[in-house]
Order: sequence, then C-alpha cells, then structure tokens
Amino acid sequence: MNIPENLKYTVDHEWVMIEGERAKVGITDYAQDALGDVVFVDIPELGKRVTVGETVTEVESTKSVSDIYAPLEGEIIEINQELDDSPELLNGDPYGEGWIFILKLSETTSTESLLSAKDYRELVEG
Repeated sequence: MNIPENLKYTVDHEWVMIEGERAKVGITDYAQDALGDVVFVDIPELGKRVTVGETVTEVESTKSVSDIYAPLEGEIIEINQELDDSPELLNGDPYGEGWIFILKLSETTSTESLLSAKDYRELVEG
C-alpha cells in the first residue's frame, strides 16, 4: 500500500497536500482499493465554503458510494474536471492525476487533526 510521507491524512481516508494557503485533496490508495473500480465522481461545487468533516462530494464504485469529506476549513477554488470523463484516475493514480479538489484554506483553519504518514499507516494496518 502506497502512503507517501510528504502528505497528511484523515481518518476518513483522504490525503492532503498543503502548499501555503492551498490544500490539494484526494482519496488514499487504501480508500481506492477498498472502493474497487470507481465509475463516477460527483464533482464538487466551485466556490463552496466548507468546514472540517463536511461532505464535499461522493465517489461511486462498483461496490458502493462513499462520501468525501473536507479535511480542513476553506473554499473550494479548483476541481479536477478530468474526473468527469475519467473517474478511474482515482484508482490508477490516487496521489497524482486522481486528486479531487483544491481548497483555499481559511485563516482560522488548523491542521492539528490531520495524521502523519506514520500515524495513517498505523490506522489502516491496525
């Protein structure tokens, strides 16, 4: 299972790449594997303000439908339009081309609730 060291993670299996006041968000390799073949991604609303834990979008696979949550507080400023035509990018490249959205972080957001790669590995390996 691939768990890049340079990312942060949530207990809900989202990954977060923080770059200044922006945070790129996707689902982890563990999550895409558990979902199976992804067949649809409900593209989130551009400009929507979200709070930690709020449902942002859904991912549908051959097995189930799963909510994707906001890992941090902010505004959705970019969405991955490629997922409209190629939802399988979540399976093939979850940490690269399979990102879902980018948040502009609010000034009050805290990253303390996010997990390190080591902590996330311990979570999924039990």
